[in-house]
Amino acid sequence: MKSTMEILTKLQENSQKNHDEIFTRLYRYLLRPDIYFIAYQHLYSNKGAGAKGVNDDTADGFSEQYVTAIIEALRTGSYEPKPVRRTYIQKKNGKLRPLGLPVFADKLVQEAIRMILEAIYEPIFSIYSHGFRPGRSCHTALAM
Repeated sequence: MKSTMEILTKLQENSQKNHDEIFTRLYRYLLRPDIYFIAYQHLYSNKGAGAKGVNDDTADGFSEQYVTAIIEALRTGSYEPKPVRRTYIQKKNGKLRPLGLPVFADKLVQEAIRMILEAIYEPIFSIYSHGFRPGRSCHTALAM
């Protein structure tokens, strides 16, 4: 069986070659455990990974059983994202900035979905598009 990274690379190549192709059956990639381990690697380095949402679920509770429970909930259709905990952070000017803190399981599923969609759409975006893209920013836009 191919690894998820090989599959994502193949999706990226197909997207680049066939711009008009419609990708179907993507949900099955969310049912593969290895995508969650890669997503965990992306999330754990973020200092917000230890922040608690509406429950005590954090990156520290990550395990193979944790992934199995998420996959089983997705497979049976019983997965439901939890509400986001709203916190306010003091800004320098005295105003408050709202911050939403999702539970870690939701972050993990979101990261897995982001990886799949990025593999499909990143190769076909315009070279002039810089917003919210990997390796691109307003500075790279100005440099063009």
